[in-house]
Amino acid sequence: MALYSSIINGIAIIIGSLIGVLLKKGLPERISKGVMQGMALCVLAIGIKGLFDGSNFLISILSIAIGGALGHWVDLDKYMNRFGAFMQQKFSKGGSGSTFGEGFVSATLMVCVGAMAITGALDSGIRGDHTTIFAKTLIDFFACMILASSLGVGVAFAGPACFLYQGTIALGGSAIARFLTDEMVGEMSCVGSLLIVAIALNMLGLTKIKVVNFIPACFLPLVLCLIDFL
Repeated sequence: MALYSSIINGIAIIIGSLIGVLLKKGLPERISKGVMQGMALCVLAIGIKGLFDGSNFLISILSIAIGGALGHWVDLDKYMNRFGAFMQQKFSKGGSGSTFGEGFVSATLMVCVGAMAITGALDSGIRGDHTTIFAKTLIDFFACMILASSLGVGVAFAGPACFLYQGTIALGGSAIARFLTDEMVGEMSCVGSLLIVAIALNMLGLTKIKVVNFIPACFLPLVLCLIDFL
């Protein structure tokens, strides 16, 4: 079921947030940092494993090069950040509800905006492989727990938003799955895994790659696999 992993992801966000609210004063920085570094290592392992799904690495190279060029030309990362800042401003204007709004917007952007949400949902819908989303679920659980300990219960409402966002992508992937060849699916997985490796490196603080700008690369194998000479 395409929505299975997204439902679990949404529930995990809610549970993690409620635990965070109970903690109230927050977790020590050394603990929260250690947990997130551990999650980053797990994400790195998943990304490396997925690199072997493709059979023609030339397609992955071209997809990253062309897709990255397109994404940086449009600067998807800039528009995503602008949207986040806009939502933050709208929901967090003074008053007693400002913390609630800040928690909701911050958590929603954290769990929805990123390559892992898109590639994971596509894997769930197209291949029925929920590995990436389950890894993201664990990350979101701990991240929302830490965030909710400071910003309150508004963080929990990112759960339904995450479900709707990822569920829509997963259903879209499920709808087009019948039209994709095994080669297309494998190469898309390989490219997506490269982006997951980049996410892990960013989480570890080793790089500052604008992964969102590479999102177009995930879809280029659909075209490149049709070119016989590749």
